Amino acid sequence: MMTRRSETPEPMGKLDTVTVNGPEDEISDWDAVDWRRVEDDVRRLRRRIFTATQAGDLKRVRNLQKLMLGSRANALLSVRRVTELNAGRKTAGVDGRVVLAKQEKAEMATWLQRDTATWRPRPVKRVFIPKSNGKRRGLGIPVIADRALQALTVNALEPEWEARFESRSYGFRPGRSTQDAMQAIFVTARGATCKRLWALDADLAAAFDRIDHAHLLAQLGSFPAKGMIAAWLRAGVIDQGRFAPTEDGSPQGGVISPLLMNVALHGMEQAAGVRYIRTGTNAGTARPGSPVLIRYADDLLALCHSREQAQQVRARLMEWLRPRGLVFNEDKTRIVHLDDGVDFLGFNIRRYRNKLLIKPSKGAVKRIRARLTTEMRALRGHNAQMVLIRLNPIIRGWSAFYRHCVSARVFNALDHHVWKLTDKWARFTHPHKGRRWIVSHYFGAFHPSRRDRWVFGDRDSGAYLVKFAWTAITRHTLVKGWASPDDPALADYWAARRRRGRPPLGRARSRLIRLQRGRCPLCGQLLLHADVEPQHPDEWEQWITATAKAIRHQAIIVDSGPESLGYTAFRLIHTHCRGRRPDRIGVHQHSAIPTEEPSGLA
Repeated sequence: MMTRRSETPEPMGKLDTVTVNGPEDEISDWDAVDWRRVEDDVRRLRRRIFTATQAGDLKRVRNLQKLMLGSRANALLSVRRVTELNAGRKTAGVDGRVVLAKQEKAEMATWLQRDTATWRPRPVKRVFIPKSNGKRRGLGIPVIADRALQALTVNALEPEWEARFESRSYGFRPGRSTQDAMQAIFVTARGATCKRLWALDADLAAAFDRIDHAHLLAQLGSFPAKGMIAAWLRAGVIDQGRFAPTEDGSPQGGVISPLLMNVALHGMEQAAGVRYIRTGTNAGTARPGSPVLIRYADDLLALCHSREQAQQVRARLMEWLRPRGLVFNEDKTRIVHLDDGVDFLGFNIRRYRNKLLIKPSKGAVKRIRARLTTEMRALRGHNAQMVLIRLNPIIRGWSAFYRHCVSARVFNALDHHVWKLTDKWARFTHPHKGRRWIVSHYFGAFHPSRRDRWVFGDRDSGAYLVKFAWTAITRHTLVKGWASPDDPALADYWAARRRRGRPPLGRARSRLIRLQRGRCPLCGQLLLHADVEPQHPDEWEQWITATAKAIRHQAIIVDSGPESLGYTAFRLIHTHCRGRRPDRIGVHQHSAIPTEEPSGLA
């Protein structure tokens, strides 16, 4: 597959290298990998890096990071991430190569652990995707080998910085999400006695493309893979067949790019003048008179006591950003009073008579209405089943993203919009049929537990179109302070937090996931990968579609005793595990699978 070199040298120090690095033989059977053990090995080593960073033992941190970079478990997990879990796993880089076959995955994991010493990063392939404002955002797609190496490096670098990152940094971090950022704003600006009524809404101009390489690499210090990161930053891009060098920035689209962005922007709270109470019952809250800064990647919102304080924060941050090669996008940066409202991350934050309400922004609602209209227009000439296949993930994804804010009226309005679209589609599909025939053929009480006879569906299959309003509005629980999944002292906290989370699946699937403790009974892996919740409506849509493809109901015969003929039950398995073991299995395997990761999303 690739040029083979000698093994990665073992780090110095009394570390359990044999256990973590794994056996010396090659990985020959991808299906035979014990993923439970692999996940546990990587989790333990991440926690050791986190703990050593907290203790200030830099030498131990570097030794543990070298151990992680040479770990077989990390190599296996990294290959699985970029070839099975990532949304862009079927997208090739400049070499035109994807890795989908099981044998290729096993070979790549062996190469990743042993033979990367002579590897030189390849340029990224430039692609463009449309933005909500009509412009295009450039993404850089690395080759599959670089993606796997970046995933390997992230597991070594991320836990060190998780021990350092600021408490109100929420973008692209394990266990944190957009909903945490919105809940942090709600907790800070709610109530009639709230003092921070002015907001600096700021956006960095082309942040990923402008990060200063020298400053970023200096922040990484003596990290063992610093040279490889420098090579990725300077690998260049190929745009329409032409090579261009990259003297600044980190191409958006790489596995490691979001982490590097967070490293580059670490310290922004302190630069803005945010000060925390360190002791007592109020430890972790902002001091009276201090601004509060909520950051999500390169978007930030600073809540201040006055317009003058907001202007001071803006001036401080402009000065702080300059050596990092970054500037504010003046078109998107403004100072507003919360009574006038501000849009942030697709939400509208506004106070109404001393009451703070967070709703879907008008721009987000306009975009989803336009998306639904475009999809229905494209579906003319298709049957009802195709309408359900195309629209259900969109509706479920959008409602899942906005289910934690004040969305009930918006959901009802969108349901009315969808009803008009489906009615128009039905009349276009059957121009010679009367109104009564169309209603009886396409609308009815399809949902078995709802008294709603205006549900669009397919009479032949019984499938139906879900409604936005069926998604329950729930309050999101804000992640605690500086909490990180890599902190071993908070293992119980994260287990309880994930257990409370309820992914937007059907009632039957949710029940089976709880019964199976979130694990596939055939391979022992997580049915849902719970560490990172989708961060955007489009990501929720992709997650729901991918979950529907990756998880299947399987009929089994459950033995209840030697005299019993057995009865039919169902379990959830991965689609790719269908041929892994015989279907005859005892009922105890449904519930006796111990796990450290519960079923919900954090």
